Amino acid sequence: MTTFLILIGLVALLLTGAPIFAGLGVASIVLMLVTEGSIGSIADTVFGKLDTGLLSAIPMFAFMAHIMIRSKVVDDLFEAANALVRHLPGGLGVATVLSCTVFAAISGSSVATALTIGSTAIPQMQRYGYRPSDAFGVVAAGGTLGILIPPSGPLILYAIVTETSIGALFLAGVIPGLIIASIFAGFCIVQAMWRKDTEKLSWVGWPACAAALRKSMWALALPPLVLGGIYFGIFTASEAAAVGCVFALVIAVGVYRNFGWRDLYDTAFETVRTTAMLFMILAAAAMFGYVVTIMRLPNELVDAVISMGASPMVFIIAVMAVIFVLGMFLETIAIILITTPIIFPVMLELGIDPIWYGILLMINLELALITPPVGMNLFVIKGITQAPMGQIIRGILPYVLLMLFGLIVVLTVPQTATWLPEIAGFGR
Repeated sequence: MTTFLILIGLVALLLTGAPIFAGLGVASIVLMLVTEGSIGSIADTVFGKLDTGLLSAIPMFAFMAHIMIRSKVVDDLFEAANALVRHLPGGLGVATVLSCTVFAAISGSSVATALTIGSTAIPQMQRYGYRPSDAFGVVAAGGTLGILIPPSGPLILYAIVTETSIGALFLAGVIPGLIIASIFAGFCIVQAMWRKDTEKLSWVGWPACAAALRKSMWALALPPLVLGGIYFGIFTASEAAAVGCVFALVIAVGVYRNFGWRDLYDTAFETVRTTAMLFMILAAAAMFGYVVTIMRLPNELVDAVISMGASPMVFIIAVMAVIFVLGMFLETIAIILITTPIIFPVMLELGIDPIWYGILLMINLELALITPPVGMNLFVIKGITQAPMGQIIRGILPYVLLMLFGLIVVLTVPQTATWLPEIAGFGR
């Protein structure tokens, strides 16, 4: 009951509009005063959590993403994807999903993916007869892949909070991300064949495809470089982030030649601002994790789950249902930092793989980005198009169901998430 009341109180506090770090911090200080009578342990708690080399991956991956966004590689990515699949039924929708998949592996941000791809793809789809709601839906849903396909900011946060291998989580997100992207692409094809109201474009030919791929080859090489280095043990996740930064700079300065000193300053400024925000949130999360531990809330939850005789699968399904509801009202980072310190010890007691759970959590958080009333990607699409929110929601509803299907696939077949890390040696 105590756990439930604290969770409800914290959610209510965040729903007032308080920043995540402020909500977590205030709640943690109040609870610390109640339980310990002082807040003298805050400094050691925060320092202990932030004093880790893993955190260096956050600013470096953010820096890499900002470089690639400013160098405008998305135009070439969309052109290449469009050249390859435009002749298929729903070809522009499929091209949008492909572009989102690749750009998600570059930016690591769902909002940035939806915003950047949507600015290019939505006008194109509407030009060739796509219903506005259909165009909005595929971009909003495709943008969510930024959470799941590495490098993902929320995956890094989950790894830090649970002390799970970032490299293993990155590899674990690849196959589920491709599965969900394939489901979205298949739906675009079936939808176009069923309605027959979109203009089918002609095949551009292999020479044009080859030319488009050559223009985008540098951007396409970045995700395999980062993930391949981790997979083959050439470098750690933090080292992969550093290599990605250097490669992104080479692409922006040497290939696209549209990245000057002013762009470097702006990119560094945005990176510092993003990193400072995340570190403040992590500091507050460290305090919250410490408080729930000294209050023995995870122990109480473990005892309650064991006394009920709940199986690991029943527990996971219940947690997924709770997170799905929270996702309708809270931002993704808040959900990770509120629920994980309480749930994670129970998972370990029940023998649940933290890597598998991490991917299930990311898919559920993808749903949070497209479920009203506060789905961030819905507001991104509205900002791009100024369309009525009702029209955007109608377009996204089929993709909510498709993503739920993807969640069920990974839930019932854990190997979709665990196989790649295991063969890379993370499971040994």
